[in-house]
Amino acid sequence: MKFYVCIKQVPDVNAPLQIKEGHLIQDSDRNILNAYDASAVEEALVLTEKHGGEVEVVLIGSEKAKETLRKALAMGAHKGTHILSDADETYDSYGYAQILAAFFKDKEYDYISCGKQSQDTDAGLTGSMLAEMLNLPYTTNAVGLVANGESLVVKRQGDTGQEMIELPSPGLVTCSNDMNDPRIPSLKGIMQSKRKPVDTIAISDLSGSASEAGAKTTILAYEEKPEREPGKKFEGEPEDIAREVARLLDTEANVI
Repeated sequence: MKFYVCIKQVPDVNAPLQIKEGHLIQDSDRNILNAYDASAVEEALVLTEKHGGEVEVVLIGSEKAKETLRKALAMGAHKGTHILSDADETYDSYGYAQILAAFFKDKEYDYISCGKQSQDTDAGLTGSMLAEMLNLPYTTNAVGLVANGESLVVKRQGDTGQEMIELPSPGLVTCSNDMNDPRIPSLKGIMQSKRKPVDTIAISDLSGSASEAGAKTTILAYEEKPEREPGKKFEGEPEDIAREVARLLDTEANVI
């Protein structure tokens, strides 16, 4: 079973940040493996350890992002591919999907897996866009994967309950961070990761429109979340309070 897992380096959500004059200022030295992608790596490793196969991780990012690629290799992934981008270049979901589609165009695999979203934007669109570009069947928000012959049975978290979906090969699945607890790399794994093969590819070397990939959306500015208005406290008899609440819901909130 051949798995490709798409991973991303993101800012540490626990690092301090501030918004100044519409710009988001973060600690550029505190970057980590996206938690959703870590769960995708873990699940691919569990399946290949049980049924045999290989896990290759693919990352789009600047030279510094190679640290995150090595983290996934230290977890147990067999090989890595670093699609090198300019440190100042930013992509939205469509841009990332374009680049990945060009990379996977001539690759053979059983499954591509991604985190269902990234911690920096929470957009959650790259996986589905990539599946469309590659004309692959796909399932989103998986919380469990079980091999079933030549296919995967995906336990998917839906809006009102869990769904069991059979996903044929080749296919694509996006993974929730509720799927598992990703392993912490051991010292042995960290040392071994330094000897594992990593291919580096420039975006300009990819065929198709990858070299022209860019953001289709524009961030105008960042703003602090507005403070919630204080609630109202009512005193008096229950019947009078209920009557006043109903009046306010009707005249001010327009919900009745």
